[in-house]
Amino acid sequence: MKRSRDHSFETERLTIRRLSRQDLPDLAAMLSDPAVMRFSIRGVCDRRATRRFLDWSRDCHAIRGFGPMALIGRESGEFVGFCGLVPEEVAGVEEVGIGYRLARRFWHRGLATEAARAVMAHAFDVQRLEEVVSVIEPAHRASIRVAEKIGFQAFVTRRFHGRDVRLYRLSREQWREMNAPVG
Repeated sequence: MKRSRDHSFETERLTIRRLSRQDLPDLAAMLSDPAVMRFSIRGVCDRRATRRFLDWSRDCHAIRGFGPMALIGRESGEFVGFCGLVPEEVAGVEEVGIGYRLARRFWHRGLATEAARAVMAHAFDVQRLEEVVSVIEPAHRASIRVAEKIGFQAFVTRRFHGRDVRLYRLSREQWREMNAPVG
């Protein structure tokens, strides 16, 4: 994974950078798609709600040093979606969670897994976080597959915004063990 001084980094197929106002049209189109937002606690977003999300994202980066990041196709320059670390309050506890959402035309290509793996590596290797959680509704099979592919395994069931969810937890030590060179 290649990193730059402006806090962006790259994977094989993606540039991962902070969301910006230039992303508003593509982000609004994605967040207004009912299929994309099926499992969102916020539901489908209009343009105003998308602007609030962008502002919240900027504030997360300024206050916490992390937040949702834009996913941009390296070859095409197209907006693919977002992935990043987000503050989550689960059962009264402030957690750092990973979240990801892709525009529908980019589903089933492994891009969410590629982005999430890079964000987790950044979380543990650069930001030096001790652990990250993933909060997923049990019916969201695609998101569960991504979480499992990047190393989340065991979960507990918790209430989150009035819904039963799976709460996965992954420590930096577990991440290192899974990603240690073989030999």
